[in-house]
Amino acid sequence: MEPKDLVPQDIFAALRAEVLTCLSRSLPDLAPAALERVSVEPPRDPAHGDMSTNAAMVVAKGAGQPPVRIAAALATELSKLPMVAEAKVAGPGFVNLRLAEDYLLGQLPQILRSAERYGDGPSRQGRKVNLEYVSANPTGPMHVGHCRGAVVGDALANLLIKAGHAVTKEYYINDAGAQVQALAYATYWRYLQALGTTVSEDDFAASVPGGLQYRGEYLIPVGQALAEVYGDALAPGAVPAEAGIWLATVRSFAVAQMMQAIQEDLAALGVRHDVFISEATLVGEGAADRAIAQLSAKGLVYEGVLEPPKGKVPEDWEPRPQTLFASSRFGDDVDRPLRKSDGSNTYFANDIGNHADKITRGFHDLVQVWGADHGGYVPRMKAAVEALSDDGAVSLTVVLTQIVKVMKGGEPVRMSKRAGTYITLRDLIDEVGRDAVRFTMLTRKSDAQMDFDLDKVVEQSRDNPVFYVQYAHARCRSVLRQAGSPEHDNLASVGLDSLQDPAEMALIRRLTLWPRVVEGAAAAREPHRIAFYLQDLASDFHILWNRGRDDATLRFIQAEQPDATRARLALVAAAAIVIRSGLAVMGVDPVEEMR
Repeated sequence: MEPKDLVPQDIFAALRAEVLTCLSRSLPDLAPAALERVSVEPPRDPAHGDMSTNAAMVVAKGAGQPPVRIAAALATELSKLPMVAEAKVAGPGFVNLRLAEDYLLGQLPQILRSAERYGDGPSRQGRKVNLEYVSANPTGPMHVGHCRGAVVGDALANLLIKAGHAVTKEYYINDAGAQVQALAYATYWRYLQALGTTVSEDDFAASVPGGLQYRGEYLIPVGQALAEVYGDALAPGAVPAEAGIWLATVRSFAVAQMMQAIQEDLAALGVRHDVFISEATLVGEGAADRAIAQLSAKGLVYEGVLEPPKGKVPEDWEPRPQTLFASSRFGDDVDRPLRKSDGSNTYFANDIGNHADKITRGFHDLVQVWGADHGGYVPRMKAAVEALSDDGAVSLTVVLTQIVKVMKGGEPVRMSKRAGTYITLRDLIDEVGRDAVRFTMLTRKSDAQMDFDLDKVVEQSRDNPVFYVQYAHARCRSVLRQAGSPEHDNLASVGLDSLQDPAEMALIRRLTLWPRVVEGAAAAREPHRIAFYLQDLASDFHILWNRGRDDATLRFIQAEQPDATRARLALVAAAAIVIRSGLAVMGVDPVEEMR
């Protein structure tokens, strides 16, 4: 049997297919578009059943019948299905379904045979996804703000791959512009220090255009490495006024050194990109100019004068002709400049070149993780992608991440001396470990601000979701070791009729939600849903564990009840599989035992 044949079907998708079949049979004249909005989802209140469908309400207008009448007929048809124990009409036309217990029990063998492939979505290799995340300026160490974007992006990549997408993980190196120029000056100062210069830092800073912007200690080894490679060859004159002698060399060297450090920091977090794209290279190759020419050929570039900024008009503002992109034709609030007054491209133009390059490389879905402070930039970038793509063939989704405040003892954590101005990613990993960092960063929706409490994430209690979920897996593995660690395939054939307790059935119901959770989280680009699901799954398992402590008949291993023991071991093994699968999406290691 091929592995793909072992992957169980999403039971919600299976029931939706049955609903559509019933509707098509009873209402043959319904337009296909009317059926697209039909959903089958868990009801808000579990007391109402296992599933609920809105089918009657969304097709009522097209069918020309009251929703309740359609719902009644649909409930009658669905109740005939062997997988459905009960179908009832509720409210204005919902149909609530309660699944047959033998159908739910039948999902366990599929989970056990599929192992970690359980929940894998159908292959979507025809549409390539480019997921760009982190993309921090290579001017300093990774900090906490970068950390959240890195974790969200990496987990989202894992999630999309789990859902069947072909994903390329990309880092866009912002190595063009004033900030990298400032990095070169700061690195040159550290180089002069390594050579033993007598020039003071303040004197050097006073002669640098814009001053010395980066003063963190992290540049000391970069300057020393530069001195080791070039000796004093870059030092003649040793003043910024003669920057033409050394600027390009130092800038390139500094970016390479910083990118190496960034990749090492990301590796410590378990993040590895497939592709690194240089902004400077794209600019040098004329990517922005080609994109502007492409937009111009579509009649979307013109010379015009923008209205003054809303609110108070700056004193130095003056109306002047500019090269503009007609982004307002694609939902942006105003048209956007593509060239500065000196004729060079704007940052936006370079960004258009970056996105045009992705489209040229054959990507269909562009997904990018940005800091929330870039939220206002989203409409113009979406406009550019829509304009560059033909007939909307390429989509752009931007996931925004809010700031993280690191707390300890109820107070904000002090800044890192090494970085100079912020808490580094390494600070965080060294304090609590990679798994705690990754899991915790996914316990809130990415666009919600969060407090990262250093005390909480190492606390061994149910209030710490990292511990709570890993403890559930450790308990599963402990039970299986105690029973002799039977193989999953052996457990897939055991009888399951003894699994009848409400806590056992609740755990099984939670396990069967996994494929739907994967699909829904991937479609919404929301990896935090995986963390939420794992916490619920862990809670269901811990409840069952505790029931066994209070009621001896519910213990997982009972020497006098071999059949019931094997059935419960099958349930425990299935729970361990799904927890491992979810943790893999999050990039968190499962633990075999808690210490």
